[in-house]
Amino acid sequence: MRTRSGSTEPDGIRLNFLPGQGGRSLGGGWFKGKLPKLFRTPRGQEGVSVVAMTDGHPSPKDEQPPNVILTFEQNLEENYLLEASDLLIQREERLFGEITEADGQHEEEINKLAADRRVLESHIQQTLRQSLSLDAGKVSTEALTSAVKAVYQEDKQDQLWRQRDRTPPGWRPSGWKELHSTTLRSLVKDRMDNPSTPPDNHVKQSSVEAHVCSMGRQLKKDLLLVVNVVKTCYPPETDICNFYAKLYHQTFSSRLRKIADFGLEDKDCTFLLSWVNDHYPGLLRKPELAGEINSEDLGKLLPKELMEPLEEQYLSKQQNELMTYTDRVLEEAKQKWNNGEEPIREDGCYVSPVAYDIIQLINGMVTSAVIVVGDRHKAQKITCKLNGSMQSFKIFQDEVMKQNRPNSKAIIKANLGCVEQFREVLDKRGHLFLEGVRENCLRVLTDMKESAHTYLLSRVHEVLKPQYRKLGTSDWLNKPLFEKLLASIQTESQELQGSKESCHQELICQFHHEVTVEYVKRLLKGEVKLKDKQQQHKAYMTVKDNAESLHNLFVKMSSKEDWLKEILTKIAEVLKLQELPAIQMQVASLGSAFPDLSEKHVSALLKLKTNLSRNDRKTVKETLSDALRETSVGSARPFFSKVQVK
Repeated sequence: MRTRSGSTEPDGIRLNFLPGQGGRSLGGGWFKGKLPKLFRTPRGQEGVSVVAMTDGHPSPKDEQPPNVILTFEQNLEENYLLEASDLLIQREERLFGEITEADGQHEEEINKLAADRRVLESHIQQTLRQSLSLDAGKVSTEALTSAVKAVYQEDKQDQLWRQRDRTPPGWRPSGWKELHSTTLRSLVKDRMDNPSTPPDNHVKQSSVEAHVCSMGRQLKKDLLLVVNVVKTCYPPETDICNFYAKLYHQTFSSRLRKIADFGLEDKDCTFLLSWVNDHYPGLLRKPELAGEINSEDLGKLLPKELMEPLEEQYLSKQQNELMTYTDRVLEEAKQKWNNGEEPIREDGCYVSPVAYDIIQLINGMVTSAVIVVGDRHKAQKITCKLNGSMQSFKIFQDEVMKQNRPNSKAIIKANLGCVEQFREVLDKRGHLFLEGVRENCLRVLTDMKESAHTYLLSRVHEVLKPQYRKLGTSDWLNKPLFEKLLASIQTESQELQGSKESCHQELICQFHHEVTVEYVKRLLKGEVKLKDKQQQHKAYMTVKDNAESLHNLFVKMSSKEDWLKEILTKIAEVLKLQELPAIQMQVASLGSAFPDLSEKHVSALLKLKTNLSRNDRKTVKETLSDALRETSVGSARPFFSKVQVK
């Protein structure tokens, strides 16, 4: 529980509605250079006139009724506050404007003038307090305009007295400009403390939510009234819309500080942050207000020292919710596996809801958090523990593969789809994650995909191993042997089906890669010796045909690894060539294309050609070294690093 902060009542706002200094002259600006009218037809006397009679008939020149001079009291009654002010200023000038100061014989008049000024001040203050009731008819725009002009006129008179050398009346300076500001400030506080806007009865709200919403609705209603109506009662230079906006902003801020000073429930914490970062700025950006109010100058409703604890509370709760939900999703998947259940199939493919459910929650929570805290980087903290969830997912998959139950393969195939979904969101929606978290999760997912591929392909390779052993032997040069291997590959590949299409294609590509690695590894073991040009040419044709057949088979099975065919083709060329320079060029070409080709690989390949001397092999290896020094390894695909040679 935090302690209550000190008073934060707004103060210090001053309405700057006097355009320059000067004497009592009312020329220019808002008054258009004219003194206010002092002659009106009193209420109830419309149409009543005193008419001179001639021969029983009105005189033609007297047909129009004369203007009647209103008294101070009558002006007050009609809410002609500017005119009432002018009458008092005239009396003030008569009593105090002479060169000699007023003597005792005017004391009674002075006292009466002071009393009338107090009455007028009370009327003006009352009118100002009804500024935001124009829509309710409690005061007219004419009366408010007159009150504002009276304040303006009084301030002009204050300025005039500052320029004189004589002693001013006791009520000078009048300070009615300050009275105007303090009255409006008090008015705003009262309206925010006692909002008149009805609550949303159809929504269950906490007391904090209800209170803040009521204040927000009152603020919106009043600012719209200021912009649409009250503004017309003030001269443009007063900037009355921004003056009211600052009063409401400071008052609203003060009330929210008091709320934030105490420990809030999680729901209220989220609500308060949403108001500060989203609802309130959005309200001020509405077209009706944005053109009149400079919201940038207002700043935040709550200071940093109050916002940070609220943000920490909100983000921590969101983190915990995400981890709790993620754990529950993984636990449900484990339970189904333990119960012997297989994942459901969609279009013949095994699918798991794990990734979809977690991704939906992450996307929703982070997107909402950006709005609530108003900062994307802060919102990303929600996923800061996601790496732990990915590790848990990997541990679960490892256990599934280790125990190898009847439903394990189906689960791993479904998991491949999950891995792809997670990778896609980490790659394409990186704004949801802190960069370090994203990178760590991607590494875990890469490990999961590779281990899943190994698990699914290991049995297939086990079945094919007897045929792999014959590669590179004398039997290998017989065509039927390789055709049998191709048939077995096609048959065993049926066991790999069941994951979603894109994941199955990746698995087949990996299968294609591993079969090619196995082929090259068996060839480089050197069990067959190619003694002359004829045998070497036959080996060239065999490898070339094998490369073509293997490529065609895997393309039919949806592999996109066309580059693997190039490896076998280049190896075949080395076997065929007889001239040392030509062999050097071909090996250099192979090394440039695949920089993980080592001297050991080249030595094993050249040893198949028994007609090459040790010095020739050394020369070729030196050529490879020169080629590799000029080759960039960065973008090259690894292949020979997976081919183990002695």
